[in-house]
Amino acid sequence: MHPALGLPISYLVGSIPAALIAGKLLRGIDLREHGSGNLGATNVLRTLGPAVAAPVLAFDAMKGFLPAFVLPLAIPSSRPDVWAITYGIAAIVGHVRPIFLLGRGGGKGVATTAGVMAALAPVQFVIAFAIFAIVVAVTRYVSLASIVAAATLPFVLLLRRPASPVLIAFGVFIAGFVIWTHRSNIARLVRGEESRLGHRTGGT
Repeated sequence: MHPALGLPISYLVGSIPAALIAGKLLRGIDLREHGSGNLGATNVLRTLGPAVAAPVLAFDAMKGFLPAFVLPLAIPSSRPDVWAITYGIAAIVGHVRPIFLLGRGGGKGVATTAGVMAALAPVQFVIAFAIFAIVVAVTRYVSLASIVAAATLPFVLLLRRPASPVLIAFGVFIAGFVIWTHRSNIARLVRGEESRLGHRTGGT
């Protein structure tokens, strides 16, 4: 099997809209029509509560972890590290632009990116997650915490030994990608209109 065959598998796994499925199965609602309209764990938390948000968050993270961790083991190649990153990117793109929703209305990729990082560099993932958690605890802005953690990721990856230029380049890509997917949040933060963690929108 050629390693490239893992790309559509990764994309399809990333495209599974866990938030949409959970909303419809458990509450009979389309989350694209509630809260922020985003199919990410934060909107699930605000709209449906932690009991639904926790498994959605875990599922979205596993969508990134499994392709990046399992597929390089299952599909032999001369550069499993490069293919692991490539599979991870495909899963993230699937989450943000899911084929099952015609390429629209996905999440912003943070949980899936976290899963990819946990597979590729677990120690650096823990550091980045700690940064995320600290920013959330201080500000209660999940979006700001996501942006800060992503922006510091390339520098965190510099701590890995031996240093991996490919992985650092991936970190730079992720930093730019997460900031781009959060551009509307950045605008709301600047205007002082961004919702803080703990603000429940309802939606049942």
